[in-house]
Amino acid sequence: MTDPGTPWDVAIVGGGNAALCAAIEAAEAGARVILLEAAPRHMRGGNSRHTRNFRCMHQGPLSVLTDTYGEDEYYDDLIRVTGGKTEPELARLAIRESESALPWMESHGVRFQPSLSGTLSLGRTNAFFLGGGKALVNAYYATVEDLGVTIRYEAKVAHVHIESGAFRWLELESGERIVARAVVLASGGFQADLDWLARAWGPAARNFLIRGTPWNRGEVLRDMLDQGAESVGDPTQCHAVAIDGRAPKFDGGIVTRLDCVPFSVVVNRDGARFHDEGQDVWPKRYAIWGRLVAAQPDQVAYAVIDAKARGLFMPSVFPPETADTVEELGTRLGIDGAHLAATVDAYNAACRPGTFHPTELDGVATEGLEPPKTNWARPIDTPPYYGYTLRPGVTFTYLGLKVSPRAQVQSGHGPLTNVWAAGEIMAGSILGQGYLAGFGMTIGTVFGRIAGQEAAAHAL
Repeated sequence: MTDPGTPWDVAIVGGGNAALCAAIEAAEAGARVILLEAAPRHMRGGNSRHTRNFRCMHQGPLSVLTDTYGEDEYYDDLIRVTGGKTEPELARLAIRESESALPWMESHGVRFQPSLSGTLSLGRTNAFFLGGGKALVNAYYATVEDLGVTIRYEAKVAHVHIESGAFRWLELESGERIVARAVVLASGGFQADLDWLARAWGPAARNFLIRGTPWNRGEVLRDMLDQGAESVGDPTQCHAVAIDGRAPKFDGGIVTRLDCVPFSVVVNRDGARFHDEGQDVWPKRYAIWGRLVAAQPDQVAYAVIDAKARGLFMPSVFPPETADTVEELGTRLGIDGAHLAATVDAYNAACRPGTFHPTELDGVATEGLEPPKTNWARPIDTPPYYGYTLRPGVTFTYLGLKVSPRAQVQSGHGPLTNVWAAGEIMAGSILGQGYLAGFGMTIGTVFGRIAGQEAAAHAL
């Protein structure tokens, strides 16, 4: 091993949004900071490279956000998608601190834009990054470089040495030791380790697509759990959305997501519907569809729309299959066309008149159909018809490290003296299940800032 040399004040494990927020706060407090990113420079930023917005509480218009989005409404939205599986103190902390986080982000180089076509329902709740997540990541890296933070790429941490309830040093995969007075762990979940995913989910997990970074394999999380750090969250819970079945196995990112579900009929490989496609507005319910598809045979489903629905959702990165009849479309999708046509006919017969509003709950529902479609239930009867193959796309897992409201990592013997965590590695404290659009960035930003402040205060 190399000589550990002079200790750093703060070492940060990870290179995404949470890690960068921690690095900025620690450096601005006067700490000597080293940031260790496992990925090469061109893939830096973890899952934050693929994000596009930040969910933010605000009283009155704020930056690009309109009207008001108060704490209680935000919290109610979270409870709805998590089914109450959250730690209220941490959840409300993340929500409250998001309001001051947005101007802080702007002051550190992040630029926002109003919501665009297909995301208009988020104009009040979510601020969109101008240039997407890659632009946010680049802005933060420029900031930490200006602040004098030392950045190491391809610096994969193999071991976090904990002794007598305190962090002592990091060991890199190369054998090099990094000694610091405090450490912030922001290295994500374990979703890119397919063996771990299969142990949690069963063999079906090998059919999942990992739309996030291939570098989040959970080595730091596993190392900390093996050393007695307290865990939080369920290993089978994750941010899993329905994505295009033609997406790559890893790193397809947000562009592979399909937003057509509310305006479609979704069937499994047997041509049968299995869930209400109109359940709540899409930003609050889209994340359930990854798990729903995961529960279907072969972990695959198919979404069918007609010409009326084109243009009502974000365009897909791959063009859909197209046909002049539903039966022909089924054949093109690789399923029984007659079964699909029968399902669509039954759905059409159950649709009832109403006033269609694509961006809000409109109550246009089916009658006498099981499962029902409770909103946006218009007949699929206008050719041409379009079809997409859906697969579960995992962004990040919810098993993580238990932390205090000050982001301090907990163990069975109490808090670890100089260890903090932020981002996806601790998000299971707040996200017990389900997902709320833009909330991962909220957790990472709020707790990244807290972790950086606390680590610097300890070290200095």
